[in-house]
Amino acid sequence: MQLERIRHAGLHEKVMSAEQASEFIKDGMTVGMSGFTRAGEAKAVPKALAERVKEHPLKINLMTGASLGNDLDKILTESGSLARRMPFQVDTTLRKAINNGEVMFIDQHLSETVEQLRNHQLKLPDIAIIEAVAITEEGHIVPTTSVGNSASFSIFAKQVIVEINTSHKPELEGLHDIYIPSYRPTRTPVPLVKVDDRIGSTAIPIPPEKIAAIVFTSQHDSYSTVGAPDVDTAAIAKHLVTFLENEVAEKRLAPNLGPLQAGIGNIANAVMMGLLDSDFTDLTMYSEVLQDSTFDLIDAGKMKFASGCSVILSERMNSKVFDNLEHYKDKLILRPQEISNHPEIVRRLGIIAINTALEFDIYGNVNSTHVCGTRMMNGIGGSGDFARNANMAIFVTKSIAKDGAISSVVPMASHVDHNEHDVDILVTEQGLADLRGLAPRERAVQIIKHCVHPDYRNQMLDYFERACARGGHTPHLLDEAFSWHINLEKNGTMKLL
Repeated sequence: MQLERIRHAGLHEKVMSAEQASEFIKDGMTVGMSGFTRAGEAKAVPKALAERVKEHPLKINLMTGASLGNDLDKILTESGSLARRMPFQVDTTLRKAINNGEVMFIDQHLSETVEQLRNHQLKLPDIAIIEAVAITEEGHIVPTTSVGNSASFSIFAKQVIVEINTSHKPELEGLHDIYIPSYRPTRTPVPLVKVDDRIGSTAIPIPPEKIAAIVFTSQHDSYSTVGAPDVDTAAIAKHLVTFLENEVAEKRLAPNLGPLQAGIGNIANAVMMGLLDSDFTDLTMYSEVLQDSTFDLIDAGKMKFASGCSVILSERMNSKVFDNLEHYKDKLILRPQEISNHPEIVRRLGIIAINTALEFDIYGNVNSTHVCGTRMMNGIGGSGDFARNANMAIFVTKSIAKDGAISSVVPMASHVDHNEHDVDILVTEQGLADLRGLAPRERAVQIIKHCVHPDYRNQMLDYFERACARGGHTPHLLDEAFSWHINLEKNGTMKLL
């Protein structure tokens, strides 16, 4: 039965164990691995590699689409396998190694990794490890729950290891749209003008002789950890829905808003869930990750089509979707991340981008990645791809964290991933600040009034008023701009005593 998943009979002899396949990976190699936000990652070979490294040390440079599931980043870090990692991660063990300088982490806009490989600005992968649901008669690879960078890794690599995961149903085939842009300087425009356009193939086209090994696995993706909306995330969603309703009323947005993009995690997912109680219909999505909210909106008849790069679901939603894939399949498409995040397409389609901020300052600069300016959390992901090119760039966060010890709104962002020129709307549970068309001093007034938590508002007003007295187009007190962060590190709170 397993061999039925390999429809190219000449590849049957390539089947071997994960341990045998891991022998193809040598010290110093650059490895491209499938996986995007804990979905569709290769599972067996990385674990076999980590076991092998315990007896025979080696280090690899690991590229993926985004984060890996099933604790693979943790396992590989603890085994000492990783020299370099890019372009995104969410694992606490790997995060600690990155911040200790033990693993070199390259944080990238997710649309750029393949482009830099294509232009030889990054070293091409020596080997690719790709999870698949099947191999076609032509020897082409049918991905599972993510596409990510898998297509280009497979094309660029000298050898490919395919993990066929039989826990995924064969019905996944046909869900994918694999399109590879042509090379510069004669590249033609990507011919995608609607969210539901199909412009590529349903499998990754590579010569079958590149496949060095095929490993059978049967292991599920990790479940998403998103929870139900809480009081604060529900308030954020309400502020945003009210704002969008007004934009439609003022005829600045179409009745169905235009394509939506939402970042990963509880807050962004909860904001999308807020659309369930709105009057919006015929919604579409052009995003990276399709989460629970996407399918709740489809089930409610609110969303008619969703384009993404991967599907990551909670245990609540996982079986509902994948056991009834025929119900959703004509409403979904999965693309390579250089297409899902393509700046030209984001601007062409007029996407409304909703992403999560770690902190932002009173002028609208957003920090998505670094705690107190130095310690990496996860990475910028695709938020920059969307924010800079969106019709409307929205960032959401709770106004405080750590039981009020941290204000998410600060005088000056300790690290800037999205500068004030790329940010249109900021939302916390306190309210919404519309920054469009405002000068810096005007932006600060809106942000302090609508987004700062009451426990920090007077403290922020004091800073801003004294900064304005000193003067400047963007007033700051440079000797105090990071005093909140410094106080947090010294005294455990941003509240100035």
